[in-house]
Amino acid sequence: MITIGIRAQPKGLTFAIFDKDANKVLNVEDIKIPAAFTVPEGLKYLRSNLLDVLREYSVARAGVRVTEPNAQGMSIERVQIEGVIQEAFASSTVYAYYVGQISSISARLGIERAEFKPLTAGVKDPGIENWSQHSSIEREAILCAMGAVNA
Repeated sequence: MITIGIRAQPKGLTFAIFDKDANKVLNVEDIKIPAAFTVPEGLKYLRSNLLDVLREYSVARAGVRVTEPNAQGMSIERVQIEGVIQEAFASSTVYAYYVGQISSISARLGIERAEFKPLTAGVKDPGIENWSQHSSIEREAILCAMGAVNA
């Protein structure tokens, strides 16, 4: 089964494609909104590219790492992108997805909430090849994809 995990940012998103059967990350990549685009054009661009990725990898399940409700610097752009991601899932062949914060992603992975930050910081390794070479945002997307197995 192929899953995708996504971590939105104000200017784009990072996605990770995970193959549950091989227990392997197939791809980790960014989709950046071109600076010349208006907000609606940028959201359309992300949606279109995300739908292409979902088709290319035949993604069955998905997860989105969303903003924590108590985040000090809530980014409107990131929240808009998270909404477009969910709409793209509804318009695709993805048959199950979840929207998760640290606590719900941890629960899906079967780990304690306190273990999440050391994993994203690269202090702990969940047994994924080249874990230390990924950024913290990429690690969040990978964990989200791994959690999507149980979506």
